[in-house]
Amino acid sequence: MRALLWCNGQQPSEAVVVSLLDGAVCFGVDGGADRAAEAGYEVEQVLGDLDSADSDRWHGRTHELADQSSSDLAKSLSLLIERGYTEIDVVGSNGGSTSHFLGSWAALCEAPPGAAIRLHHEDSITHRVHPKEGGLEFAVSAGGEFSVFALTPCRSVHLHGARWELDGAPMSLSTVGLHNVGSGESLRIRADGVLVVIIPRD
Repeated sequence: MRALLWCNGQQPSEAVVVSLLDGAVCFGVDGGADRAAEAGYEVEQVLGDLDSADSDRWHGRTHELADQSSSDLAKSLSLLIERGYTEIDVVGSNGGSTSHFLGSWAALCEAPPGAAIRLHHEDSITHRVHPKEGGLEFAVSAGGEFSVFALTPCRSVHLHGARWELDGAPMSLSTVGLHNVGSGESLRIRADGVLVVIIPRD
């Protein structure tokens, strides 16, 4: 099952959204539900602490996540994985304060394994790589640029199909994985910590 999570940050263009709706159930992260509805999209349910969504509009279609120890996005990701969604695409996570931007990446660390999670930006897609889900494989053209960042400390990162490969190297949050280049083979990556791979849109 695939879900689309609509957040309350910078709103995505139609070009980003249109390819994500086919076969997906759309959920709003608090005020993101209002933004999705205003853009003309059907929202199944509003998730979060509900402090910024229009309560009159969403009567009977809310699921309150009141725990204040984590963000609405982190709580929503965990809930959808618990419900059995195996793919979760997130839009509207860009923009706003720097803390919200970094919080989106932190939510990828807090969310449990069990789903492929992708943050969609206008120019690129951020893919989460979780150690308990094995490795991921991506199609990156020869000379195509991508970046890898470790969100948690990794003792062993394996990256193949790139100009600069890694074979069991340690990695922490740093610029070491910034602006790598595909070799033309499938890009394969796995690690014992949480990574993100950022691939430009075609």
